[in-house]
Parts: sequence; structure tokens; C-alpha cells
Amino acid sequence: MSGIRTFTTALIGAGALIASTSIASAVDPVKLRWASDHTGPPHPAGIAEVYFAEQVEKRIPGSKVQIFWAKSLYTVPQGVKALTQGNLEVLTGQFGKTSSIEPLANVLLGAGKLTTVGAIDGIDTTKTFKELQAHFNKAHDITIMGAGHLSMYMGAGAVKSRMIEPADFAGKKMRSMGPAENALLSALGSNPQAMAFGDVPPALQTGVIDGLLTSLGGFNATKEQAPYFTVAGLNGIVGDYYWFGISNRWWSKLSKEQQDVLSDIIKNDFIPFQRAINYCNDQRTLNKFITTDKSAPGIYVMNAAEASVIQKAEGGATNEWIKTKVNDEGDRMVDQFTAEAAALVKANPVGSHPLEKTNCADYEKYFAKYGKGSDLYRAKSRK
Repeated sequence: MSGIRTFTTALIGAGALIASTSIASAVDPVKLRWASDHTGPPHPAGIAEVYFAEQVEKRIPGSKVQIFWAKSLYTVPQGVKALTQGNLEVLTGQFGKTSSIEPLANVLLGAGKLTTVGAIDGIDTTKTFKELQAHFNKAHDITIMGAGHLSMYMGAGAVKSRMIEPADFAGKKMRSMGPAENALLSALGSNPQAMAFGDVPPALQTGVIDGLLTSLGGFNATKEQAPYFTVAGLNGIVGDYYWFGISNRWWSKLSKEQQDVLSDIIKNDFIPFQRAINYCNDQRTLNKFITTDKSAPGIYVMNAAEASVIQKAEGGATNEWIKTKVNDEGDRMVDQFTAEAAALVKANPVGSHPLEKTNCADYEKYFAKYGKGSDLYRAKSRK
């Protein structure tokens, strides 16, 4: 009898597998273009987007995902317009870079707000984020599927000596990523210079600027010119948050089956992977370059007391600048998000969040895969 039960169980299992395969094969292939302003692999966010493409092509056979990195198809503002018009399917949009076409995207910016891993990872749980989702859906015909982050350790790199106190910033010409960061730098007494990252290395080398705001990845690329990198706690200088949006015009043409599979991949595969690999990229860079010697080159992470001095000097300058760019509704959202950020930090103290328990050894195979060779070439040629 046990043999019959085993055989019957096997038949049931085989039947379920055939049914599952049949359902998967019944989903019509999709073709989509994904535009992003960051570079492709070995950039961790680029690796994550290749991971998304591979999941789509595996789960919906016959599908094709094209990825356009580094503004090779659209800038972020151009991409927003293209999503609205149905001329693009998916976009990675950085909040600060979105603000020129949608000022309310500014309301999530600001130094010293989300200062723990759990708080950063919880940005899309806030009421403010959900209100932005509703606004994008109504005003731009875009569905924001969720949020991600790049480096949590945004900081200040310097050529000659480390910048820790406001006095160290005073009078210095500093590269900024955009106007929201200009408010912080001005509050610290420095002279902000908005500049594309590609222009930064020669500007550092020739003395056009004295330092820069950037991520750990940016430090890695400019460490020869600006070897003193200082992090004012997590997001003490600036946050680097991204939204992942889809065109409603395109989405409405898909079948429910296609929508279900893509939604599952984006929310349950891609976004968790994107957050984990970026977190692990931070950790591997820190492990390689961190220093506790303030006078030595490398990455110095301020303690809480040191970081609080920077936050006090900032004095809400970023919020005040944002309020000059938005309407009354935006004013309310700025204050609301500031309060929500403080609550997230309190609810997610250092070391308490699952992301901090990530086994980063599991992600080393991806960094190795796209370090060089044919896999890197194929990933960069996805368009």
C-alpha cells in the first residue's frame, strides 16, 4: 500500500507541476524598456536591474527586457514625460532628479532624517510616500511600484584634509548633486557647485573644487583625488532614494496574468534584491577603506555626537529651501515626512532591522560575475 501511496503522490505532484508550467506558458511574452540614470554593472543598482530582466525572461518565456543606463535613452525628467505618454515602460527615478518636473518629489529629501538602516528601508511605508504615489498616479499617469536606495553612506570627500566640523566646510568649493544639497552646504559655510559626476575628477585634480558630496561608490572612483571621505552618520549629509515607476498607459494594455507576474517580480524579487545588494556594496566598500584615524585617508564614519553638530548647523535649511519650491500641500508634506522620519528612526534602532542581518557573502557571486568578462559585456549590451 505504501508503494501505491508514493506512486499516487508522485502523480499528483507531477500533475501540479504540469498545471503550473501550463499556467506560466499561457502568459503572453512582454517586451519592455527600462531607463535609468545610473551606470550598469558592476554598479550594484545595475546588477539589480539585470536580475529583474532575468526573472522576467525566465518566468515569462519569450519576453525581452531592454535596459538603458546612464541617460542613454532618457534623463529622469525626460523619462517621467515618456512614462506619461506611454513611450517608456519602466523608469528608475531618483527623487531629487525628479523634482524639476514634479516639485513634490523634493519632500522626501533632507539631511539627517532617516539615520538608521531600518528607517531608510521603511521610506515607502510612510504616509508621505503613499501620498506621492497617489499624486504621480493622478498627475502623471504613473504607478510607483516601490522604493529603493543606493548608498546609505553618502558623505563628503576632501582633497587635503578631512571635513568633520562646520568650520572645515567654511569657504570650501564643494561639488553638490543638486539644489537641495546646496542648502546644506551653504548652511555649513561652503560654496556649493552643482556638477555632473563625470566632471568631478578633473575638477578635483585642477583645484576647481576642494571636495565633493557623493556616495561610497563615488569615493571609490575619486579616492586618488579626494582621499579623505567623511560620513556624518547614515544620511547625515544627504539621502539617495529611488522610485520605480511604470507607465499606466502601457500597464493597462497588459493582461491580468502579465500584470500579476510582473508585480510579483518587482515587489517580491527585484526590490528586496536591489536593497540587499546595495547594502552589501556599502559593507564591502567600508570593510576595504574604513579608518578610525581622522588624519588618515579613507572612510571615516562620525559618531553620533559628531554627526549631531552637522545636523544642528544644517538647522532645517533643506526643509526651508524645499518649501520655496512647493505649494501649501508640499509644505504640509515636508513637515509630515520630517515627523515620520523621526518616528521611523525611533522604531528602528541600529542593529534591529533584518537588512542589517543580510549574509553579504551570498551576493559576492554577483559582484564577481560582473567584475569583467562575457557576463559583464552581455549585461551592458542589454539594449
